[in-house]
Amino acid sequence: MSVLSVNNLSVVKRDRLLFSKVNFVVNPGSLTYLKGVNGAGKTSLLRVLAGLVEPESGEVLFQGENIQNCRNDYAGNLVYFGHKLGVNQTLSAVENILFWCQLHNVATSTNRVYEVLASLNLVGLEDIPITHLSAGQQRRVALARFWFKDNAKLWILDEPFTALDVDGIALLNHHIIEFLTKGGAVVMTSHQSLQIDYPTAEVTLEYKI
Repeated sequence: MSVLSVNNLSVVKRDRLLFSKVNFVVNPGSLTYLKGVNGAGKTSLLRVLAGLVEPESGEVLFQGENIQNCRNDYAGNLVYFGHKLGVNQTLSAVENILFWCQLHNVATSTNRVYEVLASLNLVGLEDIPITHLSAGQQRRVALARFWFKDNAKLWILDEPFTALDVDGIALLNHHIIEFLTKGGAVVMTSHQSLQIDYPTAEVTLEYKI
């Protein structure tokens, strides 16, 4: 059974039709790359897929059921990464991750948090308030959530490589491939050329004037 089915989806934003009759299927272990020029509606589509906004028409199904009718089950199997990092600037990296795990009912330990931050090259920065970290370091902290919910069935990533250096991009690429090979599904968009060594399905949104 498919993880996600997008059926005849249309989205309007500020009285402008962004796209209409979009259809695609996301299967377990598949990487779907969403493409389109600025303003085509990529972020809006991802927000619809994440259940944050409702479409003008059409539907999104999670394992055959409309996501609006299975919100709890869907949320438990989804990790969404949007433009906003979703971190508290006054809290440390460790505190941010522990809070996120508690909010999403993810069992972990402080030691595990330190281990993940170390793997993301954040040693020595774990207990510093986020506001004192660079943009790239803050982004790594936010992306760490994918190391704690890799049993989810779907990751939705909106420009995840922004502000990451070469090493950060390589780390995230490796983790995405690891998630995919375990049967997870990924839908993502990126301004940068996608360099993930994995079979990719592409969905292109056309800009509507």
